[in-house]
Amino acid sequence: MAVNGSIARRRRTSGGRIAHTVLILITVASLFPLVWTAMAASRTNTRLSQTPPPFWFGSELPTNMGIAWSDANMGMALLNTTVVAGTVTVSTVLFSTIAGFAFAKLRFRLKNVLLMLTIATMMVPPQLSVVPLFMVVAGLEWTNQLQAVILPTLVSAFGVFFMRQYLIEALPTELIDAARVDGANSLRMLRHVVFPASRPAMAVLAMLTFVQAWNDFLWPIIVLTQDTPTVQVALTGLGRGYVPDESVIMAGALLGTLPLLLAFTLFGRQIVGGIMQGAVKG
Repeated sequence: MAVNGSIARRRRTSGGRIAHTVLILITVASLFPLVWTAMAASRTNTRLSQTPPPFWFGSELPTNMGIAWSDANMGMALLNTTVVAGTVTVSTVLFSTIAGFAFAKLRFRLKNVLLMLTIATMMVPPQLSVVPLFMVVAGLEWTNQLQAVILPTLVSAFGVFFMRQYLIEALPTELIDAARVDGANSLRMLRHVVFPASRPAMAVLAMLTFVQAWNDFLWPIIVLTQDTPTVQVALTGLGRGYVPDESVIMAGALLGTLPLLLAFTLFGRQIVGGIMQGAVKG
């Protein structure tokens, strides 16, 4: 028995070491693009074009960031992107939670049909909607205005489906029935029952939506210009010329990435906790 216990402990230790090694390798591979961006942004364009390329940090990072900040109008771009991503995130989480609750726990006619139609919209490539959507925006005279980027993405089919799947298990039907017996109306039920039960999934959906809205490129580049840019639109104006300045482009990309890193640093624990809590409840 003692021998078997010793063998089992050795196997667990060996498995733990292998798992940690794999996780370390995955972490290094995931961080390498960000580290390389920072190293490239701290060098001159001449040094980047040499062989072998630099594999350590230089001293040009403040200079390149200053050039990127002024040439790309990065201050306005960061402000615009924060407004767009923040508004889209709040609206998507709010509307998706309400719709997900309705599909998960309420009874109404054609519920399954409407759910299938909502899911079906996820299968349509977004490129197919560019032309009709641009015609609508142009007709409203919203081109080069932030509402042209915000309004088409106020809610997502993925968010509705995500919240619906979470609330099916996380929100007991008995709790809803008890709230109705106590005389709670729909708004009170949402505030005191649905939203508290949905907080972990709402945190996860908020981060996913914020990152997607921050990195969105296709639609903003069509309806916005360098006069009213988001971060991704502003980056397209960097390094232009006969010989593109790759170091300045990397510095601009680093500036556009820093707010996402800050957001994940501040709210990463809540997001991971939401994922784990949702996994346990599922």
